[in-house]
Amino acid sequence: MDERIAGVTGTGGPASRRGQEPNALAHWVRALRNKQALESGEARTLLTLVETQAAVRGDALALIDEREQVTYECLARKARQYSDWAQTQGLGAGDVVCLVMPNCADYVAIWLGLTHVGCVTSLINTHLLGDGLAHCLVTSRPRHIIAASTLLARVIAAVDQSPHRAGLWVHDGSLTCIRGGSPDGEPAPSLAPRGAVAISPGDPALLIFTSGTTGFPKAAYVSHGRILEWSGWFAGMMDAQPEDRLFNCLPMYHSVGGVVAVGAMLFAGGAVVIREQFSVTRFWPDVVQNGCTIFQYIGELCRYLTRAPEAPASRSHKLRLCCGNGLRADVWTEFQSRFAVPRILEYYAATEGNVSLFNCEGKPGAIGRTPAILAHRFPVALIRLDPSSGLPLRDEAGFCVPCEADEAGEAIGRIEADSQSASRRFDGYTDARASASKVLRDVFAAGDVWFRTGDLMRRDSFGYFYFVDRLGSSFRWKGENVSATEVASVIMRCPGVVDAVVYGTAVAGTEGRAGMAAVAVEDGFCLETLKAHLVANLPSFARPLFIRLCQSIPATATFKLRQEELARAGLSTTDGTGSLWFNEPGTDRMLPCDDLLLQNIADGSVRL
Repeated sequence: MDERIAGVTGTGGPASRRGQEPNALAHWVRALRNKQALESGEARTLLTLVETQAAVRGDALALIDEREQVTYECLARKARQYSDWAQTQGLGAGDVVCLVMPNCADYVAIWLGLTHVGCVTSLINTHLLGDGLAHCLVTSRPRHIIAASTLLARVIAAVDQSPHRAGLWVHDGSLTCIRGGSPDGEPAPSLAPRGAVAISPGDPALLIFTSGTTGFPKAAYVSHGRILEWSGWFAGMMDAQPEDRLFNCLPMYHSVGGVVAVGAMLFAGGAVVIREQFSVTRFWPDVVQNGCTIFQYIGELCRYLTRAPEAPASRSHKLRLCCGNGLRADVWTEFQSRFAVPRILEYYAATEGNVSLFNCEGKPGAIGRTPAILAHRFPVALIRLDPSSGLPLRDEAGFCVPCEADEAGEAIGRIEADSQSASRRFDGYTDARASASKVLRDVFAAGDVWFRTGDLMRRDSFGYFYFVDRLGSSFRWKGENVSATEVASVIMRCPGVVDAVVYGTAVAGTEGRAGMAAVAVEDGFCLETLKAHLVANLPSFARPLFIRLCQSIPATATFKLRQEELARAGLSTTDGTGSLWFNEPGTDRMLPCDDLLLQNIADGSVRL
């Protein structure tokens, strides 16, 4: 640990855990101590840490879902059963198993067990269907697929599009072979390892799909070292203790809900309360009934709660901390005040990236700030972009130009391939070209290498970072990154559509950007047909809420520029670019947009 911070105190005791800690540096100290302990310890997988917890506090609860309560001893046993299953199927180091299941305790046990014997578990978005699901399965190149019984039909349909014939198993409390596996290999209920497997921190453990700026989602490698580092780091930042219970309703196929929230609690010996999805009406009763002390959020969930009517349980909770990202400054203030939340820990991170920022000071709106004495250990920079090309701007010497205070630029993080820290490296994607596109060389000195986040940020004179926007053609809606290119390609396959451009548009009173499509059509086009086509081929969060019908898409510039030109029009109904329609969620209707409807959407009378 850095000698300059080794003597820092204030690491959190009973008196400080219900309120704002006076020393923000204490959070960094805890996280660094956890990181140091992991680097010097013998743990190579997260399951080894779970088994350590099971040995000393086996009867303590680890996972609580809506069907069962799982102790550490039980979780270790369940995970080992899946390790045994993998070995009975002949799976070994690097073999991929796709996991298509909703949030539940077994979800955690499965990937813990599989990765412990060297398998790579590919976490698949449960909202995907059709081509999107088939793409993820093909990209993963799995030996086997495990699917929940409720999702089996769509998985079979997607598998039938794949040139690979993976073994298919249905999970309904236990595994049943559908095709291509060895059903005789029943897992043995034993904690004893069936076969020793040598695993190093750099070995891949998970594939997590992350939406880029173009095309289908990319599969990012997540190593064992990164999983352990995330777990220890967030446990330190949250001051997680065995008595903590974290409420997690975020999807487990994402890194936050599936790894960070779970790993931090397992590292600390606490418990995770798992819910399949978020519910405004059930949230506070659930949190109170389960004695939750931490809530893992995305900003949109906090906004939903602040817009909801007063709930009797909303101030009788035991929450001491809400940890997450994407919380707007105005929602932050109202959420914290209305619900008497002692502390909010906002952060910025990416599944595959090496840029992590933490707002330990509780400054509303900021996504993070690195203490000055630690800046050399967590190198983050903002660089100027060429406004015409969108590429990093270079000076006369050929190096990138850093941004001044309060100037927006792309955030980048230095890659240290030989670093002992997994988070300083870049493990890349299954697609080598996609990996190469995220690497920037000769940035501030000859030979240095940096990771491109694709996110615009600004940093104020006090060192606080603020998120500005995403580069490229993706946008964020309902806590999900939506690829505009992917949605446009789906729309283009609808009968009667000639051309389509998709982008995000701001809607008053909402977080993120709602999907909007400008669509050029020919005679015979039917809005109802488009509606059915979107429902059949896209998950709900990716379906455009607004459709602008045009005679033609403006062709006076490049595709990107015409997209920006249309995006500037936003939800205007008088700009002459075409008629505007509202794709009403949960119905089969497309409604013509007028000022009254837009006002009803803005004030919440019409739900999105």
